[in-house]
Amino acid sequence: MPAVTVENPLTLPRIATPDSAVTAARPVLAVATAPEGFEGEGFPVRRAFAKINQKYLSPFIMMDQMGEVEYAAGEPKGTPWHPHRGFETVTYLIDGEFIHKDSHGGGGHLGGGDTQWMTAGSGILHIETPPESLVMTGGLFHGIQLWVNLPAADKMTAPRYQDIHGGHVKLLSTPDGGAILRLIAGELDGHQGPGVTHTPITLLHATVTPGASLTIPWRKDFNALAYALAGDGTAGTEGRPFHTGQAVVFGEGDTLTITADQQQESRHPNLEVIILGGQPILEPVAWYGPFVMNSHRELQQAMEDFQSGRFGHPID
Repeated sequence: MPAVTVENPLTLPRIATPDSAVTAARPVLAVATAPEGFEGEGFPVRRAFAKINQKYLSPFIMMDQMGEVEYAAGEPKGTPWHPHRGFETVTYLIDGEFIHKDSHGGGGHLGGGDTQWMTAGSGILHIETPPESLVMTGGLFHGIQLWVNLPAADKMTAPRYQDIHGGHVKLLSTPDGGAILRLIAGELDGHQGPGVTHTPITLLHATVTPGASLTIPWRKDFNALAYALAGDGTAGTEGRPFHTGQAVVFGEGDTLTITADQQQESRHPNLEVIILGGQPILEPVAWYGPFVMNSHRELQQAMEDFQSGRFGHPID
């Protein structure tokens, strides 16, 4: 971890450190530990936002950390064909391989550092499976899947698939080279990530070296969340501790700060953190399994449309 990096961070474009005299630091409102469970055919996940009040999450619905797990030969697992409507799924793979197919012809092979961005919109079926080579040999698997809500006006938009290879992610650095940022979607300090979103969001993966600190500008109209994939650190200028498997909720302000502890465990030499936020969707949310709509009637219609084959059919 991670797959996309550089030897010398100082060769990268650098984000400017916000002027603390004219900006307001976002305080930490909460730190929550993700419960663990299993998804699909049995791969382990941490439910990153399960213990966070929904009022802080919009436009996000949920996020799972998949793995980190070292599979033996024959153990890698995926998900069977299943439906979605009304939101977008974002799968960011850090280690391992995965194959995606959907009923609208989208899909591809994901390797370490790659992201797939699927807009379910009006309805889609998809499947995610490990390639045969990974099943035969086993190996390391680690990533996240994020669900991004769609506003009512876009819930029935046509499905779309984006294949974002790791080499297209915007790599940035802090002024002192103490952190590398992989900007997957949205804007940060004038830099733009490759992901195209219906709902305005910013999504990045930061590697913060021991003892280093990261302070970045953040849109005032966005919420702000962070999740530790690995390592130990603190959040906010007040230094609130958090570690692997914990999510941080930030309050209002112009900037957010993450600092890595000076001592890290040997398995993970740096603090690895997902930082994300977006423009809240101020609409009712009706969520049932793979459908995220605005009313119970719309959920019922989604189920009826799925059962009648209007989402398409599995593709061999």
